[in-house]
Order: sequence, then C-alpha cells, then structure tokens
Amino acid sequence: MRISTSQYFNMNVATMSDQQAQLSQLYAQISSGVSLSTPADNPLGAAQAVQLSSTATTLSQYTTNQTAALSSLQQEDSTLGSVNTVLGSIHTLILQAGDGSLNNGNRGAIATQLQGLTSQLMTLANSTDPQGNYLFAGFQSTAQPYSTNSAGVVTYSGDTGTRTVQINDSSTIQTADNGLSIFGSVAPVGTSAVPAAAANNTGSGVIGSVSLTNPTDPTNADTYTITFTSPTTYTVSQTSPATPGVPGTPGPSQTFTAGSAITLGGQSVSITGTPNATDSFTVTPATQGSMDVFANLNQLITTLQTPVSGAASTASFQSALTTSATQLENTINNVVTARANVGGREQEVQALQTVTQANTLETSTNLTDLTQTNMVKAISQYTLTQTALQAAQQAFVKIQSVSLFQYLN
Repeated sequence: MRISTSQYFNMNVATMSDQQAQLSQLYAQISSGVSLSTPADNPLGAAQAVQLSSTATTLSQYTTNQTAALSSLQQEDSTLGSVNTVLGSIHTLILQAGDGSLNNGNRGAIATQLQGLTSQLMTLANSTDPQGNYLFAGFQSTAQPYSTNSAGVVTYSGDTGTRTVQINDSSTIQTADNGLSIFGSVAPVGTSAVPAAAANNTGSGVIGSVSLTNPTDPTNADTYTITFTSPTTYTVSQTSPATPGVPGTPGPSQTFTAGSAITLGGQSVSITGTPNATDSFTVTPATQGSMDVFANLNQLITTLQTPVSGAASTASFQSALTTSATQLENTINNVVTARANVGGREQEVQALQTVTQANTLETSTNLTDLTQTNMVKAISQYTLTQTALQAAQQAFVKIQSVSLFQYLN
C-alpha cells in the first residue's frame, strides 16, 4: 500500500496528539486525585456516582436522625428513672403515714414533704431533650406541658401526640411520650383495682388492697359497690363498663366477717373494723378511676392535712391511704412499663446505627473507588503513555529524515 507524505505526517501527528491528550488527562487525575470529574470521563461511572452520592446523602440524614432519636430516648430513659425514684419516695411516705402512733402534726409534716416531692415530679414532667424540646408535651414540644393554676391544681397543656422520626427507609421510631401516657394513665398489665371508702361512712370499717384471684375473669372490668345493710350484713352490686353511671342491682344479702375476703368476680378484698349500716365501699378498675398522678397526690396531701379524731375519722383516713397507695403503685407500674418500652426503642436505634454505619462505609468506599484516582494505576499508565509518546516522536524524527535523494547522491 502506498502512503503519501502528507498522510504519513497526519497519521503521526494525530497519534502523538492523542497520546499527549491522554497524558494531559492522566496528569490532571494524578494532580487532583479525582478520576471522574465530568460525565464525559466515564458516562456509566458518572451515573453510578450520582446514585451512590444520593445514597450517601440519605444515609447521612438517617445517621443524624438516629443520633437525635437516641439522644432523646436516653434523656427520657434517665428522666423516667428519676420519676420512679421520686414515686418510690412518695410510696415510702404513704407507708409511714399509716403508722397509728403518728399525730396530726406528724401527718402534716409528711404532707409538706409530699408537696416538695410533687414539685420535683412536676419539674421532671417538664424535662427537655438535648434539642430543647419538652419530652412529655406531645406535638406541643416548644411549650411547657405542666403548670399550676391559681387554685394550685397541676394542669396539662400538651396533647396526646407522639413524636416520631424516620431512621431508615422502612422504619420510624417514637422519640418521646406525651404526658398523659406517663402521668395520666395506667399500664394495661400489672395494675390493681382501686379500693375506696365512701366519704360519708360513719363506721370504723377499713377497706384493704384488692387481690387478683382470676386474671381472665371478664367481670374484673366491672365496678363493684359493697353496701352494708347492717354491721353484720352487706350486698354487692356491680356496674359494667358498657353502662357507666348506671347502678347495678344489689345482689343477695351476705354475712360480714371482719377481715374475711369478699369475692368480686376474679378479685377479692377484705374489710376490717365495724362498718355501720349504709356505709359503702367501692372497687374500681384502675382504668376507670383517677389516673392523674398529680390529682391523686393532691388528694393524698389533703387527706394528710385533715385532722383525724375518732374511730370513723381514723377508718376513713386509713381507707384513703389504701386508695392513694394503690393509685401510686399503678402509676409506678406504668412508669416502669414505659421505661422498658423506651429501653427497647433505644436498643432498636443502636442496632440500626450499626447497620447504617456499615452501609455508609460501604457506600463511601464504592464512591471513592469510582471517583478517586488509583495512584498506582494512574502513574503506571502515565509512565507507559509517556514512554510510548517519546518512542513515537523519536521514530517519527528518524523516518521523516529518510529520502530517496539521499540514495541517489
């Protein structure tokens, strides 16, 4: 095949130009450390890099969300632990108040202590997370949820919402509980029915704590009223939660023996002392009575501040203590249950943090491999291309000097 001089020159110039362009590109990659600066460098790689960058951004946001969620949950966990400590102190004071050797002054002193503990409890109920959001305000996280009105009653101004945050593609996590679920509710399991004596009782009858004998009995959800027709006889009526406020029909008259168990469906309760005719006592399911810990503590303080004198007054006081103790124990059970739930959510977030960290590292590695310069490979290729260019230049110089006239001469 015959090649003209112009073709030969053009071919060599084009080859060397390509090699110089390749050297320039390799030099840019080596000096910048970036192998994929424009989509033209690697169209497929550029598309993959965009996808990996998007994934990395999403994972970064999930990491931020997980950190914030865990921080809030840890703060709530710690706060609920402190709440439980305060409630335990209150429970101890209730037991002390039941000591028959105390006088009205002693009980008044206990009431003062309870007022201080109630104030501590309200401070804890107004706790904030590290972001400054109120833990127990529901969706109203920027407003203090608990305050005391002009009548000295603690009121809740939050809502029943529960804040959540997205922690991965398919999961959200609850980062806080509203105040009503902690300080105004009872847990579905582990609670006791609340015994109480009527305020107008005139006898010395004192109701005790309720014992659960058959947890599966559906009538445990009923409210029971024990009414004495004489000091030695009583009737029991029950009200179904399906018809609240509608008094039940009294059952047959039964003989009363002080201290003996009175069966109420799958529960039992005992009454000591000597009730008078028309005296009455109730056993109410925990979910149907007062569940507001602040209202219950306010009633307890009032009970302790009220002077006690005489058998009827003493009996009323002792029954009121039993009521308060049961309500408080139900609240403690609710706080313990809520704290266990928070702990479970903490573990879930921590497990997802481990997965997210692994995914972030893998994504970052893949993106680096795709967009960053492999120095060993790039320098080797640069050296090889540079050698090839130099060889081409030298060959071109030698070949272009060859002429037929040299041989003719």
